[in-house]
Amino acid sequence: MDLSVVDLSPVPDSGTATEAYANTVEAARQAERLGYTRFWVAEHHGRAETLAGTTPEVLLGHLAAETDAIRLGSGAVLLNHYSPLKVAEQFGALDALAPGRVDAGLGRANGSPAVDRALGTERHVQDPDGDHVEKVEAVVSHLYDDFPDDHPYGDIEIPGSAEGPAVPWVLGSSPSSAEIAAELGLPYCFAAFIRPQFATHAFETYREAFEPSALTGGIDEPRGMVAVNAVCAESDEDAARLRAVTEAIFRRMQRGETGTPPTVEEAIDELGGVPDPTPATLDDGEWPRAISGSPETLAGLLEQLADRVGVDEVMIQQSAPTHGDALRSHELLADGVGLSGQ
Repeated sequence: MDLSVVDLSPVPDSGTATEAYANTVEAARQAERLGYTRFWVAEHHGRAETLAGTTPEVLLGHLAAETDAIRLGSGAVLLNHYSPLKVAEQFGALDALAPGRVDAGLGRANGSPAVDRALGTERHVQDPDGDHVEKVEAVVSHLYDDFPDDHPYGDIEIPGSAEGPAVPWVLGSSPSSAEIAAELGLPYCFAAFIRPQFATHAFETYREAFEPSALTGGIDEPRGMVAVNAVCAESDEDAARLRAVTEAIFRRMQRGETGTPPTVEEAIDELGGVPDPTPATLDDGEWPRAISGSPETLAGLLEQLADRVGVDEVMIQQSAPTHGDALRSHELLADGVGLSGQ
């Protein structure tokens, strides 16, 4: 099984975006050293007090200079906010900076009404799925110079390397995103840390509806990856303590609360105790929003979930209490899975 990481650039307690980005760079270097396949960065808006990851295209340019071999990508660039040409130009430039190792993870999400207004995004469109299909297809067509010569965009060129272009991925957390990836014949990554209950159905939809791509940047057979919220520690009990932060954040989100994440002690107090360790074997149909465990336990859990949806790569997204906890989690998990690091 291959492992990858998506990093949200969390702002440390009493810290700044400068420290958050420095931590992301350190995490990317570590992931490369440990043998992780990809390192993706996310896009969130209006949450600067907790998440500094607003512009993956900017951060990826810096990561290109700070790493040598690991694949870099967006998890995801939110295409509903932007022009497909501009996104293609950004990823063409990134490919030129990190030849042959860039992934263009394309997704969509609305922020708060104020954020969407500030971004100039229409919250209510007549056919959001159709609009997204058109935008994803346009990005790929720009990247791979796939427009016919007589198309209005046929003479627009995108910068890039001799080893590129960037590899497009459709990202989502619902069966509708799976249908879009299948229709266009593109790789698909499902965010199981958002809506785990749809994971199995989404991948079934993707495979059943998949059509070999007519796009130069597409694929002939389904190719998937599942993103899971997971944290690893020396023991199942220690890992469950760390997972308390994620569980408390989930509860706050359900109440519509944001703000600074709790400490481990605060989270345990909010939850009324330490969460039970994630069982080593999940029941059929059981898919928690977050899992935890020792290296051995977590490696087994990830194998179960990957087998359940028929993929051979898992992307780790976590809300570890501290940057040190996150680095240690990545290290332990790489050892548990048996990654071949440098």
